[in-house]
This record gives sequence, structure tokens and C-alpha cells, in this order.
Amino acid sequence: MKDKLIILGAGESGVGAALLGKQQGFDVFLSDSGAISEKYKTELKTAGLEFEEGRHSLGIIKSADLIVKSPGIPDTAECLTGAKQKDISIISEIEFASRFTSAKLIAITGSNGKTTCSSLTYDIFKRAGLNVSLAGNIGQSFARQVTEQDTEHYILELSSFQLDGIVDFHPYISVILNITPDHLDRYDYQMKNYAQSKFSITKNQTEQDYFIYCNEDPVTLEYLEKTEIKAQKLHFGLKKQPGASAWIEQDQLIIHHKNQFNMLISDLSLKGNHNAYNSMASGILARTIDIKKEVIRESLSDFKGIPHRLETVAKVGGVAYINDSKATNVNSTWYALECAEGPVVWIAGGIDKGNDYSVLIPLVRKKVKAIVCLGKNNLGIHNAFSRYVDMIVNTESAVEAVRMAQHLAEKNDTVLLSPACASFDLFKNYEDRGNQFKSAVREL
Repeated sequence: MKDKLIILGAGESGVGAALLGKQQGFDVFLSDSGAISEKYKTELKTAGLEFEEGRHSLGIIKSADLIVKSPGIPDTAECLTGAKQKDISIISEIEFASRFTSAKLIAITGSNGKTTCSSLTYDIFKRAGLNVSLAGNIGQSFARQVTEQDTEHYILELSSFQLDGIVDFHPYISVILNITPDHLDRYDYQMKNYAQSKFSITKNQTEQDYFIYCNEDPVTLEYLEKTEIKAQKLHFGLKKQPGASAWIEQDQLIIHHKNQFNMLISDLSLKGNHNAYNSMASGILARTIDIKKEVIRESLSDFKGIPHRLETVAKVGGVAYINDSKATNVNSTWYALECAEGPVVWIAGGIDKGNDYSVLIPLVRKKVKAIVCLGKNNLGIHNAFSRYVDMIVNTESAVEAVRMAQHLAEKNDTVLLSPACASFDLFKNYEDRGNQFKSAVREL
């Protein structure tokens, strides 16, 4: 008899897991409490997979031998209660897919920068001619790619939610870029719970593996001392520290791992200190598997960045419009404000995940002339910044926000969409928010 595999959630990861489950001989049933998109319904029907939408049939779920749940479903969800009582194994799509590939896994996490670092690392690997795929919290799901086109290397961008569901997942190289408050509503508002989730990326690594981290991130350093890590540790920072594998000195980025190479900071395509960290992490990672210095240098100088992350949309009437919709937490927005030039009209807001805005106050006082709130509940932003910014206005659509920002901005100002919040109150996701912002700018 086939093992019963229940998939909870019919997004990209859930449908990918369902397809892989069928390929591997499981009896698959997919359940989603909401509506399933027509695209995914068509895929499921074509594959001959059973599914339900608009509900979770608890009796069916409790009949599972194995459950793969969407990262968006918290462990406390009602649909999981019965399964936990029966000690049914509940894992993530990342864990599930890793069981059916012999590829070398490179796992990258962090509160900020993980998409850029993962994409940059993928670019380096591709330029080096390696057989590599990019998956996880970006693009096509890991499970779908294992089903369709298994490769020699996977670069996996991983969120804490995806790491929460791992058991035996074993990356050859793991990276923690930084750990700052994010998603604390899922972790009982306890920073230690969130940090421990991030550090689970190392738990199955051995002495033959590598762990790369930032030696200037205080939370990472705190939990490094509390975590047993068997992997070889490689670290980086802006300032040279004993044993470091990368740092900046005399306007040069230095990678000191398996032979040293340098390049001018001015030659890096990605600007700002936060991107220097990303470049260092990717450079160390690439040298770990002996990619040539010339290939790394070429990628670091040519890489174009990712959509919705400090993306220049247009200049209208002397005003620059920047799309940083991917900034869904306070620390990401801190980086965006740090990089912003000229007086800033800042578009912010959405679903607040327990944000502490105090870290932004110095930059807001220095750079922000007006705030345009884009969300249904903007009280947190008003409370945090009304003492420091004269003009704070509320809007409920991207078009309204852009037009209000245009009204408030003057020549040589910057209009910056960097929400510091999730997008689900008014938009499907951060991509939808960014795309609507870009569309509204282009209509000015």
C-alpha cells in the first residue's frame, strides 16, 4: 500500500511537493483552506491529483503518513492539531524535496539580503559553467525542480518558516547573513525563538561542511556561542577581524579564502554596505568550491540586482522613484533609507509584524521630509514618526500613494517605496505591490 501524503497549501511549494510526491509513488491529497488559483488547479488535474479547496477536511488530514505544509501555515493551526496528537510527521517542502536529490545543497538565510545573496551566488555559479538551480523562497519551488530537472547544485534561499519544518535537511554550505527582528508574531514575540529557527540551517552539517556568517551581526554572534556547530566556520565583516575570510580595507573588498583576491569597492555593481556584505558572502561561498577569482570578479562587477529591491523605476520632473517593495521589515527599510539620496518622500506601511520603528528614527529625522502611508492600519507609523516628520498622510492604493508622493516631492527629491511591512492587507504579495507602484509611476 502507498504511503498517504497530505499537502497543506496549494501555492508554488505545495503544488511542487504534490507533483514530486506523485513521482515518488505516494498517495497524494492536497488541501487548501482558501481558493486555489486556476493555474495550479489545472496542473493538479492534469497530473491526476486529488485536492480540495475552501476547507481542510480534518479526518483526511489525520489519515496521513506524512504531511508537507506550506511555510505560511503556523504550527499552531487547527488543521495540524489532530496530526500532532497522532505523532504524524509534519515537514516543510524543503525537507521533503531534499530527500529525493543527491545534489549539493547551498542554503542561504538571513532577515535581510538573502534574495540578493542567493541570486548573486547563482549568477556566479552560472558564469562558472556549473550545473545549478535556484530555488527555495524564490522562483520555482525546490520540489518542482527536483521533479523536473534535478541538477548538481541547488542554491536555496530559505526563510525561517521553511527552516522550521526541516528534520534531516543537510546543506554542504550554509549562510546566515544577519538576524534582526522579523516575523516575531510567529515566534511568540521571542527573539530567541526566531534566532534558533535561523540557526537550524546548521543542525545537520558535519565537519566536512561549511558555515558562513557575518562577524558584525550581534544576534548571530550571540547565538553562535549557544549553538553547537560542527561545520567549518568562515566569517566576514566590513572591518578586518582575526581569521576573517572577507573584509574591506583601503576601499578594496578582500576575499581571503583559498588564495586572496581584491577588487575596488567602486567596481562592485551592488552599492551600499549591506550589499558589500552580500558580495563578501557570495565571494567566500564561490571560493569554497574553487570557482576562479576572475569569474567571481566579473559577476560582482556586472550583476544587475533583483526586482523590487532598491529598483530605480523612473525619474519624473527631476524626482527619482525607487521601488523597494521587498523591504517587508524594518531592517530592510533601514538599508534603503541609508542609501537614499536627497530629501525623501517615504511610502511605507502594510501589515505590521510587531515592528519596532525606533531604529529608523535617526535616518527619518535626517532624510525624510514626508511619509505617505500605504495600508489599512497606519497607526503604528503615525505614532512612531509624527514627532519627527511634519507631513504624514494615509492612502489605500498604489496609484493614490504615488500621486500623493508626487504632490509632496520637489526636484532632486527621492520617492522611496520601502514599506517595512508585509503587503497582504492591500496586495497579493510584495511583487504585486511593487508592480502596482511601478505602473502608477509610469502613468505620471
